[in-house]
Amino acid sequence: MSETKTFVPYPEVPDAQGNFGDYGGSIIPPQLKAVMDEISQAYEEIRRDPAFIEELQTLYTHFVGRPSPIFHARNLSEHLGGAEIFLKREDLNHTGAHKINHCLGEALLAKKLGKRKLIAETGAGQHGVALATAAALMGLECDIYMGEVDIAKEHPNVVRMKILGARVIPATHGRKTLKEAVDAAFEAYLKDTDSQMYAIGSVVGPHPFPMMVRDFQSVVGREARGQMMEMTGRLPDALVACVGGGSNAIGLFTAFLNDPGVAMYGVEPAGRSYERGEHAATLTLGKPGVIHGFKCYLLQDEQGQPEEVYSIASGLDYPGVGPEHSFLKDLGRVQYHAINDLEAVDAFFQLSRREGIIPALESSHALAYAAKLARELGRETSILVNLSGRGDKDVDFVVEHYGKKYITLD
Repeated sequence: MSETKTFVPYPEVPDAQGNFGDYGGSIIPPQLKAVMDEISQAYEEIRRDPAFIEELQTLYTHFVGRPSPIFHARNLSEHLGGAEIFLKREDLNHTGAHKINHCLGEALLAKKLGKRKLIAETGAGQHGVALATAAALMGLECDIYMGEVDIAKEHPNVVRMKILGARVIPATHGRKTLKEAVDAAFEAYLKDTDSQMYAIGSVVGPHPFPMMVRDFQSVVGREARGQMMEMTGRLPDALVACVGGGSNAIGLFTAFLNDPGVAMYGVEPAGRSYERGEHAATLTLGKPGVIHGFKCYLLQDEQGQPEEVYSIASGLDYPGVGPEHSFLKDLGRVQYHAINDLEAVDAFFQLSRREGIIPALESSHALAYAAKLARELGRETSILVNLSGRGDKDVDFVVEHYGKKYITLD
């Protein structure tokens, strides 16, 4: 007779030092530690301030357009012949992705701290666009660091950032992608922590950012929980979201962590292969290490230095991952899998042609895994996918590199 596994409630994390079990923390120079303590104290005050909560909720409703809807992808579900697939439509938010959820919160916090400039990194450009949008709304200056490779690849978002008044500053070292953009932004931030606030773009970095970004993104899961109950009368059997740093996934997962009947899957980029430098499957192939001031699973060399990584999706090519995802992996509460470039591109076209929705390449990784999972689970089950962003930014790149296979171009 098989032994029944007892469900253990998810603990309240992080602790006062910003630790999610063995991960997280604040492994930074004393100069930066004082700054992070200031941000942490201010955040602890405003998160309980009814005026702040009301202002943020008003912006979510009247500026972002929340709640974002849930869409039943009937055509795709019928084609796959398995579980019913639902999409949490974060792509319909103002600026086209989930990133605006935490950028507005960070911009409001910067105003409270008396800062005049927001500084950040971006990969696919969605965080950069969202932060530039929030900065414009709040009357703040904005510097966005972006790898040269991503600047060329994500040209539409670069233009949007500039239209919004942000400076887009290229990161020109290493592979010239997301990790290098973070390096460059941190370096610039350390030169002036008095007038600037670093607005980290995911659930990564030193405490309090993994907690703070998670809290702002948790609106996704809170909405989804009620919406699925209203639409179907029950919670979904499975949640699926892509994971680079992991903000959209944590945003969806948080509201369901104490529901033992809801399985959760984070989807990483397997890239071109599992050879070094050809993927960014951090939780799949990494081991614990330190990057950018915190401990997490990390793709690293023999000296413990971050390895070069790659993904077709610029928002996923990071060698680390959020500390809470590392904790959830060790607990076994979330399963993490990897999808390669070709599978993601195929999912990109599948959703476009079967549902009339062009997804971001980041979200396409989640869609590709959800398609596999749907066939395994069968018809009486449901899967909720966080469609974290729209694919406008990726259209030119996809057509240039994959158009011959999928499109007849006149």
